[in-house]
Amino acid sequence: MQSMPKRTFLKLSVAAAATAALAACGGGDDAPLDIVGVLQADPQFSILVEAVAAAGLVTTLQSPGPFTVFAPTNTAFAALLGELKVTKDQLLANKALLTRVLTYHVLAAKVPAASVPVGKTITTVETGVFKIESTGGLKITDESNRVSNITVTDVAASNGVIHVIDKVLLPSDKDIVATAQSVPDFSILVEAVVAAGLVTTLQGPGPFTVFAPTNAAFAAALTELGVTKDALFANKALLTSILTYHVVAARVLKAEVPIGAPITSVQGETFTIDASLKITDQRARVAGISATDVFASNGVIHVIDKVILPKP
Repeated sequence: MQSMPKRTFLKLSVAAAATAALAACGGGDDAPLDIVGVLQADPQFSILVEAVAAAGLVTTLQSPGPFTVFAPTNTAFAALLGELKVTKDQLLANKALLTRVLTYHVLAAKVPAASVPVGKTITTVETGVFKIESTGGLKITDESNRVSNITVTDVAASNGVIHVIDKVLLPSDKDIVATAQSVPDFSILVEAVVAAGLVTTLQGPGPFTVFAPTNAAFAAALTELGVTKDALFANKALLTSILTYHVVAARVLKAEVPIGAPITSVQGETFTIDASLKITDQRARVAGISATDVFASNGVIHVIDKVILPKP
């Protein structure tokens, strides 16, 4: 009787065991199946496999890599279709959108769970970013400020590693200006950005970090400066100086803040942030950061409770 070729035998054996391997959080580093093969072997990824084929990414994910793939289950894809109000066929037919979404789930490196840079910027093959935090299990916040849970980690493949997630990740189509416009408590900030002629700048590629004062913070600043809103907005030089003092020409997430070190603003002057996330400005005034890491397509926003001021 003719013996079965060794490679065929291995493929059949691993395919049969793939579901068990996933449940056990992956096997060893010598798993013979590539990422596509591992996904094909598990029925819970059938929509993801269809999507990868429709986007023409099969060959890419079969290449040496290494890659890290955050793999949404069929349940995650079903929820996405409801969220986007499209059918599966419509999504798979939109190759540009599909490719953008799928490549947003891929890193061009092998990153096991133990090596995840918690809280820091993670850049995807799509060139978008997200962050992973470890409070209450590993959770991903995507550029659309949606949260996904990593339910299974370190599923081994010959050309990388797979982490299973319960929600499809979405890159953002909203820049910093659009993100601020979507928050009612930033309405005065948005007016100020328009009055200073900074809209186009903050719609640029960046990336930027914006320390965004709330409406209450702006109201307090007007009282402190002894001016009306109209008078401040009419003084374009002063307004521009104040607003650009709130912007850093880099994406700096909460976990990446250089505690205690001078941070240079686009305006040119510096401020510092302490371990309790208090900002001290050039006038020795202190502002609190009340919310962090609001993602936009071209940067990140941190919400602050006081307008910070450069030197008089």
